Amino acid sequence: MQDAHALVAAARRVVVLTGAGISTDSGIPDFRGPNGVWTKNPKAERTSNIEYYVADPEVRRLAWQGRLRWVAESREPNPGHRAVVELDRRGALDTLVTQNIDGLHQAAGSRRVIEVHGSIRTFVCLDCGHREPLARVLELLPLPACERCGRVLKPGVVMFGELLPPGAMEQASELVGGAGLLLVVGSALEVYPVAGLPDEALASGARLAIVNKGSTPYDSRADLVVDASAGETLGAALALLGDEQGSTSRP
Repeated sequence: MQDAHALVAAARRVVVLTGAGISTDSGIPDFRGPNGVWTKNPKAERTSNIEYYVADPEVRRLAWQGRLRWVAESREPNPGHRAVVELDRRGALDTLVTQNIDGLHQAAGSRRVIEVHGSIRTFVCLDCGHREPLARVLELLPLPACERCGRVLKPGVVMFGELLPPGAMEQASELVGGAGLLLVVGSALEVYPVAGLPDEALASGARLAIVNKGSTPYDSRADLVVDASAGETLGAALALLGDEQGSTSRP
């Protein structure tokens, strides 16, 4: 924790990149981990493929069942999300880039968030492009249709076979290229193009720190690697920072 604190303190600009691992402590399973959604049920990956989603009504039904089950369950930010907010409050955070679609960073209070894989909080019509917020879509169940053209809506998340939101990766790349430290939290760094951001950071002279349960392809090149729960680790680091701040303020 002290090493992590030293890296953050020395960096001129800190960019945080988060993946599914930061939300597992909030009860949201990851996809490829030992208990991941696709690990336990490989067929479930079809519901995240735009080709199958468009062509197969059964895939659309299963996809909506999964999305709505997630929405119906109460999910709250965990100490990992709150630690990122605290970094921002202390002026240490430049920007947060996330692969997650759950909106928990915003729920925790994060302000500058680049969602490179979209968000479950917004839905879009594949035909006319009309967008609806989550609250309205819940009123249109069980298979919400576009009120403009009648086609079934798609969650506003990036599926396999789709392009990333316009400008999201370009913005993320620019910010990472100017960072003093890239802190990767809860990502195995396997899904491109996001997995290439550490390369860009290192090429520009930034330092790299990784907090993830399990190894990543960049462990050997990182200044710091913590193989542990993202939420617990960042929560402990935040507590340490609080203790240090408290001790220095005592007479």
